[in-house]
Amino acid sequence: MNMRKSIGDTNGVFIKKNIVLALLVCAAAHPLMASGQASGSKAAAEGALKPFRLGHLNSTAHLLAFVAKEEGFFAEEGLDAELTQFASASELVAGVESGKLDMAFIAAVNLATFQATGHELSVIGGAMTNGHGYVIKGELVPPGYKTGDISILKGKNVATVKNSVQEYELLVLLKNNRLTLGKDVNIVYFSSHTEAYNAIQNKEIDVVSVYSPYTSRARNEGHAVVYYCNEKPEFLNQPCCRQVVYTPTLKEKSGLFHAAARAFIKAYKFSQENHEKTVTDVNKYIPLASEMIDYEVYGGHSVSNPDPDKKATVKLRDELAAFGYTNYYDIEPLFNTAIYQAALEELVKANPDDAVYRNMQVHFNRFE
Repeated sequence: MNMRKSIGDTNGVFIKKNIVLALLVCAAAHPLMASGQASGSKAAAEGALKPFRLGHLNSTAHLLAFVAKEEGFFAEEGLDAELTQFASASELVAGVESGKLDMAFIAAVNLATFQATGHELSVIGGAMTNGHGYVIKGELVPPGYKTGDISILKGKNVATVKNSVQEYELLVLLKNNRLTLGKDVNIVYFSSHTEAYNAIQNKEIDVVSVYSPYTSRARNEGHAVVYYCNEKPEFLNQPCCRQVVYTPTLKEKSGLFHAAARAFIKAYKFSQENHEKTVTDVNKYIPLASEMIDYEVYGGHSVSNPDPDKKATVKLRDELAAFGYTNYYDIEPLFNTAIYQAALEELVKANPDDAVYRNMQVHFNRFE
């Protein structure tokens, strides 16, 4: 969970005034330009960058922000980005609602628990899919154990965070494997996943919830993976962190969000084409061994894609309500795909032969 001189002669002044008038007319006719959405590079060249405050967790899966910052994509789009790490979803929500943050990367399940209780928080893009699970102390793993066998949780004390994707997954898996909470498995709650992970040092805790890069840390420290969520049919392609903004600011800050969307799209393209440099960029924010970051980013257990993935997110809302984890609520007023769609269409139009952008457009059309 950081941001000239007029022409001397009369003819020059006349020309300059007419150019300015023409630009103003164009801006009035095209709201995107008027709000600065279509002129990020120009703003960057003139040094007129707009502050953009983004909250994130200490996760390698939030690489879109790290790459956009380190590779200059935010600045290229006219943004002076300040990235701030937070410890929990509740802190990120508070930051967005108070106006201290313009945007935050918040897990979809955590977000749903807030949306279902009336919080005006809108999804305008994605940050990651899957990327979490549980790990168990190495000394508790029996011979022949295979990752994914949930029966290993029987009789264990499990540390996690309430109203989180990891808690929801645990409850689903316990039910599906006929394990009774409180009888077969005991849950111990912590205020953040950092605290939950650190609890593995306590003799009372056997199993802890994780997201990237804690899985790699755990394996490196001699613990074993209970499961990766992307390997469970119940959670395949489950949307996790989304780009979240305070709904009342959508109109007012549309230009800011549009510019950010373009930067994230560029960052995704960069991550697909520049493996080694992406790891280096992430390493500046997540200080772990490069091979651990490489595994978390490119190991196949999570995907950092800026697509809103609306269909998958709505499906998750339905599953949460059906399971009784949240109340059913109307997600439509809290979901905006237009900003991402417009940003992607602009980049595709400007780069018609780019395979990454084209594939992103296919993905959007399929999951919008």
